[in-house]
Parts: sequence; structure tokens; C-alpha cells
Amino acid sequence: MAAYSRSQLLLLLLSSVCLCSFSSVFGLKAASGPAEPPNPPVLRAVDPPLKDAPAAAAAAAAAAGASQPRRATGWKLSEEEACREDLTRLCPKHTWTNNLAVLECLQDRREETEIAPDCNHLLWNYKLNLTTDPKFESVATEVCKSTITEIKECNEEERGRGYLVSCLVDHRGNISEYQCNQYITKMTTIVFSDYRLICGFMDKCKDDINNLHCGSINVGQKDVHSQGEVIACLEKALVREAEQKDQAHPIKEECQRAILRVAELSSDDFHLDRHLYFSCRDDRERFCQNTQAGEGKVYKCLFNHKFEEAMTEKCRDALTTRQKLISQDYRVSYSLAKACKVDLRKQRCSLDTNLPRAREARLSYLLLCLEAAVHRGRTVSGECQGEMLDYRRMLMEDFSLSPEIVLHCRTEIEAHCSGLHRKGRTLHCLMRIGRGDRSTTVDNVCQSALQTLIQSADPGADYRIDRALNEACESVIQTACKHIRNGDPMILSCLMEHLYTDKMVEDCEHRLLELQYFISRDWKLDPILYKKCQGDAARLCHTRGWNETSELMPPGAVFSCLYRHAYRTEEQGRRLSRDCKVEVQRILHQRALEVKLDPELQKRCMTDLGKWCSEKTDTGQELECLQDHLEDLVSACREVVGNLTELESEDIQIDALLIRACEPVAQAHCHDVADNQADTGDLMECLVQNKHQKEMNDKCAVGVTHFQLIQMKDFRFSYKFKMACKEDVLRLCPNIKKKVDVVICLSTTVKNDTLQDAKEQRVSLKCRKQLRVEELEMSEDIRLEPELYDPCKSDISRLCPNVAFGNAQMIECLKEQKKQLSQRCHQRIFRLQEVEMSDPELDYQLMRVCKQMIKRFCTEADARNVLQCLKQNKNSELMDPKCKQMITKRQITQNTDYRLNPVLRKACRADIPKFCQPILNKASDDSELEGQVIACLKLKYADQRLSPDCEDQIRVILQESALDYRLDPQLQRHCTDEISRLCAEEAAAQEQTGQVEECLKVNLLKIKQEACKKEVLNMLKESKADIFVDPVLHTACALDLKHHCAAITPGRGRQMSCLMEALQDKRVRLQPECKKRLQDRIDMWSYAAKVAPAEGFSDLAVQVMTSPSKNYILLMIALSVCILFLVGLLCGRITKRVTRELKDR
Repeated sequence: MAAYSRSQLLLLLLSSVCLCSFSSVFGLKAASGPAEPPNPPVLRAVDPPLKDAPAAAAAAAAAAGASQPRRATGWKLSEEEACREDLTRLCPKHTWTNNLAVLECLQDRREETEIAPDCNHLLWNYKLNLTTDPKFESVATEVCKSTITEIKECNEEERGRGYLVSCLVDHRGNISEYQCNQYITKMTTIVFSDYRLICGFMDKCKDDINNLHCGSINVGQKDVHSQGEVIACLEKALVREAEQKDQAHPIKEECQRAILRVAELSSDDFHLDRHLYFSCRDDRERFCQNTQAGEGKVYKCLFNHKFEEAMTEKCRDALTTRQKLISQDYRVSYSLAKACKVDLRKQRCSLDTNLPRAREARLSYLLLCLEAAVHRGRTVSGECQGEMLDYRRMLMEDFSLSPEIVLHCRTEIEAHCSGLHRKGRTLHCLMRIGRGDRSTTVDNVCQSALQTLIQSADPGADYRIDRALNEACESVIQTACKHIRNGDPMILSCLMEHLYTDKMVEDCEHRLLELQYFISRDWKLDPILYKKCQGDAARLCHTRGWNETSELMPPGAVFSCLYRHAYRTEEQGRRLSRDCKVEVQRILHQRALEVKLDPELQKRCMTDLGKWCSEKTDTGQELECLQDHLEDLVSACREVVGNLTELESEDIQIDALLIRACEPVAQAHCHDVADNQADTGDLMECLVQNKHQKEMNDKCAVGVTHFQLIQMKDFRFSYKFKMACKEDVLRLCPNIKKKVDVVICLSTTVKNDTLQDAKEQRVSLKCRKQLRVEELEMSEDIRLEPELYDPCKSDISRLCPNVAFGNAQMIECLKEQKKQLSQRCHQRIFRLQEVEMSDPELDYQLMRVCKQMIKRFCTEADARNVLQCLKQNKNSELMDPKCKQMITKRQITQNTDYRLNPVLRKACRADIPKFCQPILNKASDDSELEGQVIACLKLKYADQRLSPDCEDQIRVILQESALDYRLDPQLQRHCTDEISRLCAEEAAAQEQTGQVEECLKVNLLKIKQEACKKEVLNMLKESKADIFVDPVLHTACALDLKHHCAAITPGRGRQMSCLMEALQDKRVRLQPECKKRLQDRIDMWSYAAKVAPAEGFSDLAVQVMTSPSKNYILLMIALSVCILFLVGLLCGRITKRVTRELKDR
């Protein structure tokens, strides 16, 4: 009964693969003449019939095998004295009548010390006689009659030599007849209970067993029944040989094949692996009690519980040995070999003539081949894929199953990863140091072994294969990736998208990057990329076959080829399909998160990373550091960093960290361009333009500014500028690489063409438009203009240490501290101001502060006349106070030097050299004249000697400076102390109504500094020339001017003369305030005339001509001349008469 119940569990067997004939061992055993059982009992009766034919046949064969010439039939093992005690102790009584049941009970239930040696030897001889008896074959012929007919190879075997049974064992996977299957299965359990009974095994492995001390093979000796320990010893030696370089006793190739064949034949039922069966008997009951034997199910169950705490070490070791054999030959796994048999043939995975057969049998080869078929969209059965998944997980969980890892990574494991054996932690430890952390490194051979293992396991297709990753990232997947189907390849992409976010946990981050490092080095390990791009790779990168890589086309080269084609324009040639381009961009976005995920970058830049960026270990800092030191990098690293930066300029979304930081401002201000699939630099341009919006956070601002700074290193890093101006640069600015130099070159060309009124601009229109954008961006941050930034670094740290660079704040600070700047910095700031005044759009602060006022007042004004327009509307009630203050700053700057006022410079281009040449002779090109030229022109204005255009501009300056003393550089320079002493209250009010100037005029007698007094006297002199220059007087006399002088044209002192005449005319009644102010002015002018008399005739003439009493003075001069003339005539006549009288005498 027990034999029958056991036989029902052994229904399905191994796939048929060639093995040496049983007949060889049969012949060997027969020839060797094994000793008969000690004191063999007389067989008293025939075994009772069994309930079924196969079992009955087996029993008959057992009786035949045990029979001797001097014994009767019906011999029972249970009646033998040598085994009676053990039988009574170990086997149920109902099994005693069946020899096979007794044999199975004793060999399955005992340990080596549990059965007496005599019984042990009796059992072995019984089995040996059983397998060598011709009746064994005759029973098989009877039970398997129809099966033998169906199997052609077995039907043709010679009878009587044991070949038939050997053939049936080899083809037992094809036996469909139930009775025959049961019979062959039962006989197999007998054979596998001892290595010496397995066909030909002893012949092939005799020397190896002796060399390795795996046990005795001398049959004639008193031999303890080994129960598979010899085979277990050989299996361990075979595994050890694969894991170690030097072997004192290498196993012969034919013995290696025999060992693997034995493992293959025992793959369906774990009872057949005697060592594993005895090692795992208790664990089977603990973990797999309800798992039926057969089809390798118990093996798989035990494999799944291998790392459980309750698993015994003895069983775990036996399971590991079994798994290592599977990794060497996939056929050792019954379930995998059976499930994938058809698929292997269909996908032609065993037909590569260039590979040795041993490699084709390797588990890794099978997995790689079938994985490639799945990725290419070919049909692989679900059963086979399920088995592949189990064994891929097995490889990831236990590194020791990969002999290459054990062999080549032993040093790294012992040094860094000891004690982390379970759940894939050792493998992840190796992957961590394999990433190339500076503190630890791995050998190239170990690195290659790790890459091969990852390729075989293919965790990119299903993250659950990687148990360490799965456990570490479970919480992240449940929250951030819950919308994705469990096991979907997109889970890894989802995790990468949430890398360095609040949802990511540290342990998951480490495990993810460790895995992604190796996935990024072979494009086939990303199944989505592989699926979408395999056609493009074949079309553009010339990949062929399921294993698309070779020495000429390494895995990394395929992706490099793909991304080179991803950003090509139609004019540049063949491009990627849309689906493939999306996946390539996804990979590029992931690689931007971590330098080590870009194989080419890490390979070429490892030295530079250590040299320049050893302290830059935070997220994204390494690439930024390399970009910052672009000029210092070795050529190979500089090239790859330059190419990546150029790529980012076209598609800034590749920089995932920056895009993540800038999401709020992108959604608020750049949603139109952010949603475009083709970026072409629009998003970065939008971010730059909105860098100072309220949605902009510090991380985004820093990232955008960094990218702007990097763009300065090479004009190719600005995609839109490169595309717009590439031809112009090659034609007009060859051999210039730095963007700032290219911008200066092109701007100078545009400027010269404009000044010379060239018929055709040499710089194309599209380039001129983009050039304007670049110039405006550069004006926002001093660091974007190296020619300005470098000379001013020391001044920045000294004068503006706490000022931000952005928003042109640093530039504004330097402008305000201009007098304290070093000479070089001062010169650069002056040049910058000169450019900004001629083109106010480049004045970032002015355009930012007055943005709304420009829209209100200057929508129709030309861009170069914006400041002029704002100045004209400065005193409007609708003018924003901040903008008004900014306009005043720019006016103060303009009045320091005529060169900073383009309108004045143009209007007075003839007057300046005519009247102010001495000042120009002393001036330098890069420093202000402190208002000296304008002061010179003011004096000539008072003398009414300027040309009309120049006079109009000086009048405007006089009017403006009369309202705000700060607009008169000379006055502010010389009278600062006097203003603080005499007019502090008026200066503090900052009403810009001329009150400070009026205070100085009123306190003229109290002014102590001669230079200041002279400036005030000049103001008085200028006010005589035009009442508009005296805002206090003009305000007081506004009604009187309207009533009495409306017909008088303003300018040249005409309206002032009108008021003076009205003051002297008693018939005219002026407003009291106007009358008082006029009288004060007359007193001031009189004092001025006394204090500062005419220094020459020309000065006197000017004073007379500009005097309000000009007509009176001229009349008096004319009368004086007439009187002198008459006196002269009279004196002449008297002299003539006297002379005549004297002559007459």
C-alpha cells in the first residue's frame, strides 16, 4: 500500500535528454559480482498480489531480483534477521508484506546511524540484484508493451542487456501509459537511492571520487550505504570549481556531465536527490507539508522559503547547491526545462553554433535569450514566463548562485559586504560599490560579472524580482505609484520621477540608484525603451539579432546613437520615431538626476570629478560642478559635458531636478511652452524672463541662473541663439566660442552697420532679434557678463557683500558706489552705463521698476527713447513713485557726463568741441567728467551762444536741475557740506521743487566755501537767462507772466526782462509774491555782480546783454558815448582855435 501511494506522487518526469545507458552499470555490476546478502533467508512464499498491475510487476521484479538458485520464491525483506529490528522500529506493519514498501520505508526514514550496517548492506545488494536481473527488463516489456511500440528508439534496442529500461528512463517524459509510467517511476526511486546504481556514474567519476575523497566505491568492502552523499560531495566540488580559479583536482568533463545529468534526472521529485531529501526532511514538513511531490514542486516550495529564519542551515546549504547546479544547467530545474522547452526551440535559443554547448545550457543564457524575445514582442508562453520570473528572482536574492560573482567579487564581498547574504542585500552592496563611489571601487571583472547578472535577472522588466528594492520601496510605490499596475515596468520610472522628492524614502533611494546604475548601462534592460526603440535601433544604429550588442557595438553605444538622432531636425537627416523619442527623453531625464546614471559621463569624467568636485556630493551638484569647471576638464570629459549641456539647452526638461523645482513658475507663467513636446529652448527662455516672479523659489532661481552662467561658456549652449545665429557666427565671428564674446562681436557689427547707415545689415534679422533677447538676459546678472564681473569681484566683496546678484541689484549697487570703485571696475561700469543710456532696454532695473509706467506713457515711443519719454512724464500725477525715483537716478547719472546723454551729445556735437575743448583734452575715455562739460554748456547758455538744438537740451537740463539739486553734479559736489549745514530741512524733504536751490540762494552770504558760492552764483546767472530755470520765481509769477508777458517768446531772458519792466512800471500791479521774489532776485543779482565782477570785456558784454536792465544800460552807454563824442568835438575845436591863434602871432 505504501509503495502504491508513493508511486502515485511520481507521475511526471524530466524532459528527455541523452544519458548513458543503464546497461553499462548493469553490466558492470553483474561483472563485478557483488557479495550476496549475508545469511540470505529462504524465500518462503510469494509476495501477496498488489492492488495494481504496475505495483504487482514491480513486486514480481523484486522477487526475481532477490531469488537465488537455492531459495524458494516469496522471499520477504521483513523476514531477514539483519533488518528485522530496524523494520520493527521504523516501518508500519502493513508495509512488511511488500518488499518495495519496506525498501522505501527504510531508505527514506533513516539516518546513517539508524540502520544496522548489515541491514544497510543487505538493502544495497537487494537493489543491485534487482536492477541487474533480466526479469527486470521482462517485466518492463510486459507492463510497457504499447509504450515501447510508440517510442521508436526503445523499440529498436537490443533485448536482454538492460538497454530497454535505460531507454524508457531517458524517455519517461514521453510515456503516456499510466501503468508503464508508474512502473518506471518506481524503479527510478530504487536507482537514485545510491550513486553506485546510477547508470555509468561510477565508471565516469571513479577517479574524481577518489581524488576529492567523496567516499568509497569498492563494492566488495563492507560499505556503509551512502544515500547520495557521494553525489552531494561531487556536486559541491563542481560548484566550487566554477567559483574558484585554482583547483588542485579539476573534475573531468565526462564526470561533470554525469553529475549534471544525475541532477537533471532527480529534478522532478526531491526524493530522488537523497542528500537534499535527508537534509530538508523536517523543513519540507514545516514549509511544504501540503505540496505534492513531482514536477519539481517541492524544490520550488523550499526555494521560496530558503531565507526564512526557521529554515535549517543544512537544508539551506543543500538548496543553494541545487540552485547553483541550475545556474550551470537550466535542465536541472524540471519545471523550467519543461515549461520553456517549446519556447527555447521556437526562439532558436540553442542553435548558436558560435557558442559552446555548455554555455547554451547555462541559466543566464536561457534567460537572456527568452527575455529578448519577450521584449521584442514575440510570443513566449505564460507558463515559461512564470518560471523565468521565479529564477530571475532567485538570482537577485542570492548572489552565490552566480559563480562569476563568487569568483570575481570575493575580495569586495569580504571587505565590504560580509554578513549581508540574505534577500539580495549582498548583491545590492556590490552594486553600491560598483557605482564607483570614491571611497570604494570594484575590479573591472567584478563589475562585468555584476552587469551580466543584472542582464540575466532583468529586474527592469519587473521590480518585484529585486526583493531588496521591493521591500525598501513598498511604501513609495503604495503612495506615489499606486496608479500603475503591480509589476509593470513603469514602476521603476515612477520611482525615478519621485527621486529626491518628499515621497521618497532614503532606503528606497539607495536601492533604486544602485539598480538604475546597471540598467542605464544596457539599453535592453529598460523593457519600455527596448520595445519602443528596437526598430529605430535597427534602422539607425544597425543592431541585428536578439543579442544586439558586441565589441563593436557595446550596450551603451546603442543609446548614445539613439539620443543623437532624437534631436535632429528634418534638414539634418533621419530622426527617431515619436514613441522612441519620448522614451529616450525619459531616460535622459532620469540620467540628469545622477551623474553615475550616465555611463559615458562617469567613464570620461571620473578623474575630473575627483579633482574638482570631491566636495560636491549633494543632489545634482556633480554635473553643475563639471559645468562650472568646463574649461579645466580634460578634453574627453569636456566634450561629453559640453554635449550634454548643449542637449539641455534644447530640452531643459532633461534637467529633471530643475524642472521639478520650477514647476510653480512654469505652471503660472510658462504653461503654453511647458506643455509642448518639442521644447527648443522656449521653456528656459520663459523661466529666465520670469525669474523674479513671486512664484519663483530659491531652488529654481539658482538653477536658472546657473544654466545662464553655463551658457556664457559656449554659444552652442543657448539653443535658440545657436539656431538663430549659427551662420552669422561662422561668417562674422569665426573662431569665437564664448557666448559673451559672440554677443559682443555681433552687437558691435549691428551697431557699426547702423551708425554707418549701411544699405544692408550684415547680421540676419532672426539673429538680431535673438541677439536682443540675449543682451537683455545678460543685463539681469553681472555674472553673465564676465568682462564686467571679473574686474569688479573685489569691489563686490568690499562694497556690496550682502547684495543679491539677480534682478541687476549687484550692478545697481556698483553704480551707486561708483566713486569708491577700483579704476578697472569703474571703467567697466562707465562703459555699461554708456551702453544702457543709448539703449535703455538694456537697463534691467529701469525696465523692471518702470514696466507699468512704460506701458502707460511710452507705448508708442521707440525703444531707444524710453528714458527720454519717462523723463518727460516724470512729474505726472500718475507716475509711480518708485519709477520716478529710478528716473531721477538715471538723470543724475546722465548729468555726470555728456557721453551718458545721447540726445545731448547729438544736439551739442558742434558746441562741445567749440566751447569746452580744454575740458575734453583733460578727460579720459573711461571715466566721468563730473558734469564739467554740461556746466560749461550751461555758462554758454547763459551767454546765449549755443546753437538752437543744444540750447534746447541745456534748457531742459537746467529746468530739471533747478528742481532737484542732485541733478547738478558740480553743485552737489561742491555744496554737500553747505547744504547739510544751511538747508538740511529742505534736503530731507526731497520734494524736488527747487527748495534746496532757493535755500542756497537766500543764504548766499552765509556760504563759506568759495567753490560752492561760485556754483550758486552760476545758478543766479543762469536764472537771468530764463525764468523757467528758476522754478520758485516761475511759480510765484505764473499769473503775471500769463497776464503781462503772454506774447513774449520764452528763452534768452525775454520773459524775465518783461517782468522786470513790469516791476519798474508803476502802472502795472504784480502779484505780491511775484513782486517780492523779483525784488529778491534783483538784490541777489546785484550782490552777484559785486562778488563776481566781469572778468573781461566779453564777460562784461555778456552780463549786460543778459541783464534785465539791458535796455537801460545800453541807453546809458549810448548817452555816455554821445557825450564823449560831443566833448571830443568841442575840445577839438577849442584846440584848433588856440593853435591858429598861436600861429597868427
